[in-house]
Amino acid sequence: MEEQPIIIKRKKKVVAGHHGGSWKVAFADFATAMMAFFLVMWLTSTASPEQKLAVQGYFRDPVGFTEGGSPNPVDLEGSASVVEESPQDTQPNQMQLEDEVVDELSETLEQRRMKELFQELEQRIEENQTLQEFKDQLLIDITDEGLRIQIVDRSGRPMFDSGSSQLKYYSQNILFELANTLGSVNNKLSITGHTDSTPFKGRPGYTNWELSADRANTARRALVAGGVRSEQIGRVVGLSDSVLFDKDDPFAPVNRRISIIVLNKKTAEDIQSGARPDEPVIDVTGPSEQEQQRATEQLEGGNWFNESEPPKEGELDW
Repeated sequence: MEEQPIIIKRKKKVVAGHHGGSWKVAFADFATAMMAFFLVMWLTSTASPEQKLAVQGYFRDPVGFTEGGSPNPVDLEGSASVVEESPQDTQPNQMQLEDEVVDELSETLEQRRMKELFQELEQRIEENQTLQEFKDQLLIDITDEGLRIQIVDRSGRPMFDSGSSQLKYYSQNILFELANTLGSVNNKLSITGHTDSTPFKGRPGYTNWELSADRANTARRALVAGGVRSEQIGRVVGLSDSVLFDKDDPFAPVNRRISIIVLNKKTAEDIQSGARPDEPVIDVTGPSEQEQQRATEQLEGGNWFNESEPPKEGELDW
């Protein structure tokens, strides 16, 4: 019987050597995570409450911040913005378009306010006993310059004494009643004096131009005394008979009138910027109240209407 060979397996021991490089990758990830953590902590400590809310909203709904919104919702002022800027040549056009829209809205609102003021004045005329009595002498309409109120003369019922800038008592009452409403608006006012074509005689160097300007200035004083603020007055002018109400009859009483215009924004800005109106006007400074009173007394006394007796030296001190 043959003996079986004995087989002995010997395992070769391998001496442990150098480790692999996987630990380096793990350490690098750990270092990066720690840097990100400390960076978030620093940004959180320096961010404002509004910025924190924006960050919170971004992480809750990032789609809402990117679709239709800004891709850079929070700017912590630490880096340059990545938002693409629009070309500079398109920005002025966009701004101009926005300004035009704002101007159109402003004009629409102003037109609406003018119509409301028109209705308010009509209602006041109907309800006020003083204005109701002179309803036929009050003409109200809306022009390119704004809301216009014309107080015209009627036969036997003039606003002023003949050849004078002294208001009749009822004319003063009309202006006082109108001032209550006009003083409640923020618009500037324009006051214009008009005469008919009858030449003014009796006072050398004093014509319908001076007379219409003095009457406009007298109306201004009455409005201010009735409640209109002094800073509301934007223009006081005299136009003589250059703008007739009744062109077919230049001597008609209706041509003698005072026009009060509640100026719209554009017209008021044109006046402030020194733009010249289309129609000829003369600026009014006017005499003082004492001088005007003395002149009125002289007019009423007939001193200046008798051409055979010219005024004495010193009487004409304007």
